Amino acid sequence: MPPRKKAAASSGNGVRVTDDSLRVRQLTHYQFSWTAAEGGADGIWTLQLVLDEGAWEEILTVSAEDADNLQDVLTNTSSVFYDIDRRVLMFGVTKTGS
Repeated sequence: MPPRKKAAASSGNGVRVTDDSLRVRQLTHYQFSWTAAEGGADGIWTLQLVLDEGAWEEILTVSAEDADNLQDVLTNTSSVFYDIDRRVLMFGVTKTGS
């Protein structure tokens, strides 16, 4: 599913900031899916990430083990971010010095 685009806004210095220019976004919703394979082969797990309340969406293919581990971390982490360019999930935010 292609990401949804919103209108551009001016940042005040003449540079237009659009939703596409934001490269790290907050994970607001997620959904795991499993698709059966033919001939008794292992199924395929996917993880759909809904970022910034739907401003961007990403779908990742994950192993069964990764799906299990990610479900645990996502359930127990209140703040998760996703770097779109590097395809990295970042769990939690901790203040420096804590």
